[in-house]
Amino acid sequence: MGRRILITGGAGGLGLAMARRFARDGWRVLVADLDEAAGQAAAKEIGGAFHRCDVRSDADWAALRDWCEREWDGLDVLVNNAGVSGSGRIERIDMADWDWMLDINLKGVVRGCRTFVPMFKQQRSGHIVNVASMAGLMNLPGMVSYNVAKAGVVSLSETLRYELEPYGVRATAVCPSFVKTNIGGSMRSPDPVLAKLASRWIEGSKVTAEQVADQVFDAVRTGRFRVITHPEARAALRLKRFFPRIADRPIRRMWRKTTAALEKQDTAEKRPS
Repeated sequence: MGRRILITGGAGGLGLAMARRFARDGWRVLVADLDEAAGQAAAKEIGGAFHRCDVRSDADWAALRDWCEREWDGLDVLVNNAGVSGSGRIERIDMADWDWMLDINLKGVVRGCRTFVPMFKQQRSGHIVNVASMAGLMNLPGMVSYNVAKAGVVSLSETLRYELEPYGVRATAVCPSFVKTNIGGSMRSPDPVLAKLASRWIEGSKVTAEQVADQVFDAVRTGRFRVITHPEARAALRLKRFFPRIADRPIRRMWRKTTAALEKQDTAEKRPS
């Protein structure tokens, strides 16, 4: 029997690309998603299984764990991939949207880890793959809630890397830059200028979900901790580490230009209709 992998947000985008990649290598794949129709279709396509999951729900996570124990007698890899996107300036993002972002993108990952770590410890094997983002490493302006959530995922992953090593359990943090997937459909933003900018970056990506899935597959195979998926992102991180002042310049230039557009937006919003 093939190895066993659970992928949240597996019904579309990067999640589906990963499901296809692992299934192609003979893995048994459990697709977990809030979208039941798309999840069922994805599972049928790859010859896997589907289980509905809202990553904000402790009960849904417990049901996933019970399914894995009952049907598979355990799990080899948990991929915390489900996520949403958001942008906006700090003073314009309301607390309800902060809660939404953190509940899904950060606490959803925490819940997944808390649910399956006891199983992995008991097995003395397992691998947790958390899909973070370059946003959690570069912290570009105009994406504050998304940056904070994804930085938390990076921190969580690195902590678990050390915490679980004595039990034979591995951790990987995947940090993609913009990838053309359906995540833009979940975008919440009080700033139309920033939402449009993010959409343009997503649509302009030259790295595909399938290429990212190949890198995740390789990281699971080799036990690699951090996956920086885009060549330009790897270069940007090196520049930020060794020459931070040089790395700051294009970000400041971009934000000055964006600020001018935001001020025009703000002025237009204040005009009487």
